[in-house]
Amino acid sequence: MRAKATLNREFTISTVDKRVYGSFLEHMGRAVYTGIYEPGHEKADKDGFRTDVLDMVRDLDMPIVRYPGGNFVSAYHWEDGIGPRDQRPTRLDLAWRTRETNQMGVNEFADWSKLAKTEMMLAMNLGSRGLNDARNFLEYCNHPGGTYWSDLRAKHGYKDPHNVRIWCLGNEMDGPWQVGHKTATEYGLLANEVSKAFKYFDKTLETVVCGSSNDKMKTYPEWEAQVLDASYDSVDYISLHKYFGNEENDTLNYYAKAIELDRYIVTIGGVIDYIKAKKRSKRDVKICFDEWNVWYHDRKEDDQRYKNWDWPEAPPLLEELYNLEDAIFVASLINVFIRRSDRVKIACMAQLVNVIAPILTKAGGPAWRQSIYYPLQFASKYGRGTALTVSASGPTYDCDVAQDVPYLDLSAVLQEDGKSIALFAINRSLDEAMDLDVALQGFKGAKIVQHHTMAGEDLKARNSVEDQNRIVPTAGSGLEVTDEGRLTGSLPAKSYHFILLSVASA
Repeated sequence: MRAKATLNREFTISTVDKRVYGSFLEHMGRAVYTGIYEPGHEKADKDGFRTDVLDMVRDLDMPIVRYPGGNFVSAYHWEDGIGPRDQRPTRLDLAWRTRETNQMGVNEFADWSKLAKTEMMLAMNLGSRGLNDARNFLEYCNHPGGTYWSDLRAKHGYKDPHNVRIWCLGNEMDGPWQVGHKTATEYGLLANEVSKAFKYFDKTLETVVCGSSNDKMKTYPEWEAQVLDASYDSVDYISLHKYFGNEENDTLNYYAKAIELDRYIVTIGGVIDYIKAKKRSKRDVKICFDEWNVWYHDRKEDDQRYKNWDWPEAPPLLEELYNLEDAIFVASLINVFIRRSDRVKIACMAQLVNVIAPILTKAGGPAWRQSIYYPLQFASKYGRGTALTVSASGPTYDCDVAQDVPYLDLSAVLQEDGKSIALFAINRSLDEAMDLDVALQGFKGAKIVQHHTMAGEDLKARNSVEDQNRIVPTAGSGLEVTDEGRLTGSLPAKSYHFILLSVASA
């Protein structure tokens, strides 16, 4: 099997916003409690944050983290999570039928974010609450002082404002399961007024309006059109969510679902362009894909469990165990975000710890990396710069999801200094190696600096607390740069590759 591709220094897509490699923490399951926060753990710092988890998050070079939800946020009172901990109320979380102790709130998240070296992306409750509550939340977080809410923050030990720059205007408001679910017009009008108020406070703030919960919703894509029709002139992004699975146990069909992600982005890009034209606007609204991941291994079982349990506190929930197959697929989804970097400026893998996450912890015990951690890490560290157009040809296959699915999945990023190219390559074939030939046009003196691969015969193999390094990247081989400036070699069947090339600057 042979595949060819061409990269040209002059043929670019867009600057890749580093925030496309973000993540998400919701108050559900063990994402927060015994995830990032576990007072009394042997590796907890003075504030109760698990330092082993912090180390793994910092190793991801995580640019942004969305918080505190998710479905959780649509009935959340942010005021419950501020002030002395012993005075904070315990509430019922209607989204996941649990008890929320509010021992972690916005101030603690701000502390954690600084330690994790990441930016805060806060979501507000536009389900059971509205404009005034959102405005108070902003004042508490961002105003320097001299007002009720900003002085209250100072009284709580945070004299300096948190200066949160990006705000999510609710969560999945198209979903009938959401507390405070609204029609597209109702929600769009409310979101527009909140966004306007936030920009009266600070015109440099960025706001994210809710798009569809997934592309299978009956209201999709009319929801986006109606919401943007009501809010286009004030918001900066529209959010999209989508989760993927291999319930059919059909690997090639599973891998082809990356094409569904691409179609989703293209469709909503078209809706954005339509509303922009309708409004005769000069503004560009971009896409914030702030929930995405693989979620299917235990989804049905979890769905029944949480609907029937008796309001437990931070119970295990959605703790997917990811395998090699999932890692290769996640890498393919990241490739889509790179190739659509002109549209998608923010993306958040959902979630970061324990809940459908690249990092798992054992309460009172160790933390470890899942297989999907590594493609996110390579992309976050090296996939920053300018996305290059990939012109590729090679064999394809047909499946239920799509026809003419290429076995080669390739994205490329020219790094900011112009001296390195990061390539992210996947051979989707289950049984054939791929002879690859990539022409590097306009790049002189190319050399392979790094080559890491994830491959193996057992696609269902995964890491565990007992064997934390079963699925990890290994040193790659079989590729070289020829004297003619071509990257050539063989990609084994069912494999993912990160290749870093050094090149002469233009």
